[in-house]
Amino acid sequence: MKQQLIVTILGTDRSGILSEISSLVSETRCNILDSRQAIYGKEFSLTMILEGDHTAITKTECLLPPLCQRLDLLSMMKRTSHHEKQNLEHLFDVEFTGADAEGQIKAVTGFFAERQLSISAFRQRVSTDSDSGQQTMRCKFVVNASTEIDFAQLQSDVMALFDSLSLSGKVVDKSNKESYENATGW
Repeated sequence: MKQQLIVTILGTDRSGILSEISSLVSETRCNILDSRQAIYGKEFSLTMILEGDHTAITKTECLLPPLCQRLDLLSMMKRTSHHEKQNLEHLFDVEFTGADAEGQIKAVTGFFAERQLSISAFRQRVSTDSDSGQQTMRCKFVVNASTEIDFAQLQSDVMALFDSLSLSGKVVDKSNKESYENATGW
């Protein structure tokens, strides 16, 4: 019977980390079902869902920590139930920007949590304006909702929230290809 393991690895980025980790995963006879890797400045971050039989997962749990220790990385692992793709019924992008201030992300994520809407992706960048020296935050969420959602009302409520937080932004219905074609990327 197949089992699954979520693995998160963090540390200082350098050449060869992914190669060493993927070699170990292959040698333990696990399969990588899903993964996300990012570099933050000089820091490396990797999250993977691995699948294998009981022996393969146990072997990975035993061999990965020593590898990470040798590479000066932190690792966390958790066995999990069967990984299935998310039910992404109705996706929309939420993008906003403004002066970076305490509590903004809390307010926006709380807004969606109160409505039982799932944030399936999150990205935030903070930069300093070269003219004013002010820190500006730019954020993008991908939100998943049921197909019964009143998108126009949700959009209106999100824009009212942005106004109350002195943010500018937009909500784009990803199922509406026409409006999505003009959306800006990162």
